[in-house]
Amino acid sequence: MNTLKSVLPKAAIIFVIFSLLCGIVYTGVVTGIAQLIFPYQANGSIIEIDGKVYGSALLGQQYTDEGHLWGRITNLDVSTYRDADGQQLVYAAPSNKTPAGEELEALVAGRVEKLRAANPDMGDTPIPVDLVTCSGSGLDPDISPAAAEYQVARIAKARGIGEDEVRAAIESCTTGRFLGLFGEETVNVLKVNLTLDGVL
Repeated sequence: MNTLKSVLPKAAIIFVIFSLLCGIVYTGVVTGIAQLIFPYQANGSIIEIDGKVYGSALLGQQYTDEGHLWGRITNLDVSTYRDADGQQLVYAAPSNKTPAGEELEALVAGRVEKLRAANPDMGDTPIPVDLVTCSGSGLDPDISPAAAEYQVARIAKARGIGEDEVRAAIESCTTGRFLGLFGEETVNVLKVNLTLDGVL
């Protein structure tokens, strides 16, 4: 029978070997392949134009002015999360409100009222659910085409442009179903707003 004294050195050697293989070699190879094949995605899908970083296509940003497309709701005031240069560090926060709770019902009612006030041209048109609810992570960068369409009249009026111009910006930033079968069409809010601003 092996004694503890004889087993420990072998265990330590195996620990070191697997730590190097799994912690350094594997990680380095995967990172290297990702950087070679998918550098944009591997580096966070950062939208950078002329040296200025506008954000990540994968992280939602909160817009509240009338001339921009609004994304999904965030539950946390993140306006103070900035670095020394004033760049915003955090864009959203998760939500774990229960659908059966009165708190969520009150929040949704308040959001519906705010959206109706901001989009008077839509009258009693049903508001798409993704405009009044948070995603599980609070970081969702996309909304549904219906949620984008709901805001077209407001954006066009605020910018003094035609609704077709706003729809063209939305269409250019709409992603279809994966392989034409899986998931739903989505509209990237940040990309639409950058397109409307003439950045993209």
